Amino acid sequence: MSSILKSFAVAVVLAFAALPAAAVAGKVNNVVLVHGAFADGSGWNAVAGLLTEKGYKVSIVQEPETSLEDDVQATQRVLDQQDGPVVLVGHSYGGQIITVAGSDPKVKSLVYVAALVPDIGDSLLSLVKTMPLPNEDIKSTKDGYLYLDPARFAIDFAADLPKQTAAFMASSQVFVSEKAFSAPASKAAWHDKPSFAIVATQDKALNPDLERWMYKRVGVDVTEIAASHAVYMSKPQAVVDVIEKAAQAVR
Repeated sequence: MSSILKSFAVAVVLAFAALPAAAVAGKVNNVVLVHGAFADGSGWNAVAGLLTEKGYKVSIVQEPETSLEDDVQATQRVLDQQDGPVVLVGHSYGGQIITVAGSDPKVKSLVYVAALVPDIGDSLLSLVKTMPLPNEDIKSTKDGYLYLDPARFAIDFAADLPKQTAAFMASSQVFVSEKAFSAPASKAAWHDKPSFAIVATQDKALNPDLERWMYKRVGVDVTEIAASHAVYMSKPQAVVDVIEKAAQAVR
């Protein structure tokens, strides 16, 4: 090999070595995380940190939980800012959001984390009526917003998190509009995009059997994790593993 070719080969190797791992592997490099009801985007902190260490660009949606339309629009604003293909991830009610927002052409795959997976016309309320909820601890305000009983929050939502963390989440929870839960999905992006899902087997906020039924109906790739509804916080590495699988599934 001539000295010129050797120099070129070395330059190519060094250039690839400087790239993030995600880029070298040809994966989708943008991940957008969407939180669910009664929570906010800060819960994604550990997942975001692990993904960032692996070379992904991570963005977190802070949807208002005032209506499904508002929450989809909040997600769309973040998608508009992405510089390339996206893995869109939703937790709990966030699954309802990503199913609609995921129709954006930038979104190449979806990840449902202990989440609702509606078909067109399904609302959160219509889905949860198919199987009993694990509890009756959701309360209503006089102006049409819902919240999880603070005294039951840790047990229902975050049983495997430190007590102090769960207590803070209970006192800082985001109230969600009743109309957000009753709004039907107008689109279902999973029909034509690779989709992956996590069952939280110890979930006390959303029936794990309902999760399994929805995932089976859709035909997504399913991973079961022994965790509470807050699986994205208690088992962040396991969640990241599924997100990476979704990133690698895009060709």
